[in-house]
Amino acid sequence: MQIKRLQPGARMSAAVNYNGFVFVSGQVADDTGANVAGQTQQILNKIDKLLEEAGSDKTKILSANIWLAEASSFGEMNSVWDAWVPAGNTPARACVESKLAFPQYTVEIGVIAAA
Repeated sequence: MQIKRLQPGARMSAAVNYNGFVFVSGQVADDTGANVAGQTQQILNKIDKLLEEAGSDKTKILSANIWLAEASSFGEMNSVWDAWVPAGNTPARACVESKLAFPQYTVEIGVIAAA
């Protein structure tokens, strides 16, 4: 089985495609001045592009992990997530409050999808 790394870097790859699965690393917003909804939308757009590059799409997401800097932003993040996730194709999901690597990030999302 061939391992295909998408956007590899010194520390991590943005995604890895292996054995029929796409592992998307935790994604964060580029514009950290945006609110939680804005950061969430940016992240979901990045995930869409990575999945497309890997030959997959959001209807094939099996699992999602979401980290919020503050649990109080759960509703704001979900307002964007709920509009994005395809009805009937919702993944298994975990969402937790966590101190993120840098304070300007309010949301981080990682997914695993079928290729």
